[in-house]
Amino acid sequence: MLKPSLIAAAALAASVAQAQPAAGYPKIVPSPGGHVVIHSPGAQRNYDAYKFAPARRAGDFLYISGVIAGPYGKPPTDHAAFTEQVRGAFRSIDQMLKADGATFADVVMINTFHVWDGPGFKGTRDEQFAAFAKAKDEFMPPPHPAWTAVGTTGLLADDGVVEIQMIAYAPRKK
Repeated sequence: MLKPSLIAAAALAASVAQAQPAAGYPKIVPSPGGHVVIHSPGAQRNYDAYKFAPARRAGDFLYISGVIAGPYGKPPTDHAAFTEQVRGAFRSIDQMLKADGATFADVVMINTFHVWDGPGFKGTRDEQFAAFAKAKDEFMPPPHPAWTAVGTTGLLADDGVVEIQMIAYAPRKK
């Protein structure tokens, strides 16, 4: 049985995006109704070890698994640091979208899961949400997608602050 902390560490490592995709990535794995998108070596390790797709196309939709933003066991936990952690998560999501020929403009739904009172962010709920929204807006200008933000008591990563899941409508190119 895998320890949740090991799974969380691998998930966090995979969510930290590199500026350029690694050699051999992205990989596309055929699946019923579409395919799986594996955008980085870290995402490949998670796919193999923990059996989840970082992103999966089904018909005209691309479903992006949750990407966690947080301090990854390292201080600081202030607003500026958190904003940069969210940017890193959005860069990872950007890689997944681009790997399948989509952009943030194709995103129709965001689900975010926020730990308002956890160890990964020092500040109020409103301050956390404002820092998150600031980084999100750098990647996602109007028109805005639908968005549900849910408060929770914890994520798989002990110091995770927010997990970001997206759905993009990006019709297949014929």
